[in-house]
Amino acid sequence: MRVAIVHYWFVGMRGGEKVVEALIRLYPQADLFTHVIDPAAVSQTILSRPIKTSFIQSLPRAAKYYRQYLPFMPLACEQLDLRGYDLVISSESGPAKGIIPPPEALHVCYCHSPMRYLWNMYHEYREESGRLTRLLMPPLAHYLRNWDALSVTRVDHFIANSTTVAHRVERYYRRSADVVHPPVAADAFSIAPRQEIGDYYLMVGELVGYKRPDLAIDAFNASGKKLVVIGGGSNLEAIRRRAGPTVSVLGPQPFDVLARHYSRCRALIFPGEEDFGIVPLEAMASGRPVIAFRRGGATETVVENETGVFFDTQTVESLSEAVARFERMEFSPERIRAHALGFGEERFLREMREKIDSYFAYFAAREAKR
Repeated sequence: MRVAIVHYWFVGMRGGEKVVEALIRLYPQADLFTHVIDPAAVSQTILSRPIKTSFIQSLPRAAKYYRQYLPFMPLACEQLDLRGYDLVISSESGPAKGIIPPPEALHVCYCHSPMRYLWNMYHEYREESGRLTRLLMPPLAHYLRNWDALSVTRVDHFIANSTTVAHRVERYYRRSADVVHPPVAADAFSIAPRQEIGDYYLMVGELVGYKRPDLAIDAFNASGKKLVVIGGGSNLEAIRRRAGPTVSVLGPQPFDVLARHYSRCRALIFPGEEDFGIVPLEAMASGRPVIAFRRGGATETVVENETGVFFDTQTVESLSEAVARFERMEFSPERIRAHALGFGEERFLREMREKIDSYFAYFAAREAKR
C-alpha cells in the first residue's frame, strides 16, 4: 500500500510533528508532503522519509517567514501530486487537507484543530497583530475561510485529537470526527524522589497570547509564590519584563532541563485553553499534578482531585484560589504517572490502525456498489 502523509510545515518539533513521527512508525513506507521544511529543526525520523515540498519552499526565507505565505498555501496544496497513493493522511491545523486526493485513494484527516486564526481564535489573533496585518486580515481570512470550508469535501473521514476539536470540526465543517488522542512519550519522563521536590510551580509552553502566560505571571506576582516559566515565542521579552522577583523566565530549554523541572515542581500551571495539550501529560508522566483552566483538552486529560485541580475563569483570583486549594490536598505521584501512561504511543498506534482499517472496509464496500 502506498501511503502519503501531508503535514502543513516542518519547522520545529511540536505536537503535530510528534504525531507525524508516530504515523511514520505505523506506516514506515510513507512519503511525506509539506509546504516548507527546515531540516535542522526536525528529527531524523522525519528526515528518513522522502519529503516533497510545495512551491512555498522556494520563496524567500520560507523556513522563517512561512506564515506570511499563508495566502498562497491553498494554491500550493493543490499542486502536490498524489497520484498512485492508496492512503493519504493529512495532518491539519494549517493548510494540509486541501490536497486533491486521487479518486481511488482514502483520505483521512487527523485534525489538531481547524485553523485557529480563521475560526475559533480569529478575533484574538487579529487583535494581537500589527496595524498592517489587522488591516489585511479580514479580506484574506474571508478568502481562506471559504477555501478551507470547500476543502472539507475532499476528506473521507476526520479524526480529531480531542473531543474539543471534534466539536470544532462539527461546528465549522459540519462533519463528524472520531477521536484519537495524540501520543505522549511518557517513558521519557520519571518521578523524582520526594525529598527533591522543589518549592516552585512551573509553566511550560510557547509564550503566545492564547496560552495566557500573562495570567500565570500576574497571579504569582500577586501571591509572591515561586514560578518558573520555560518556553520561547513571540512574547518572551514582554513576559520577562512582566515577571516579578519570584518569577523566573528561563526561555527555551533543552529536554533534560525541562524533564528535571517537570519532575521537581510542586505542580504545573496550565492557564490557557488548548486543543489537546501534551504539556499536562508530560508533567503527569513525571508524577506531578496539574492546575488547569477548565476548558479545552485539559478537561480530557486531568482527573479532578486525583491528578490535578481546575479553575473556572481566567482571572488572577480564580487561579490563585485553585493554587491555595491545591496546597491543602495530597496527590499520589505513582497514581498520576499511571494515568499518563494510558496516553502513550502504543495506544495511539493501535487506535489509529483500527480506525483506518475500518475506513478502508467501508471505502471498499462503497466502491464495490458503484
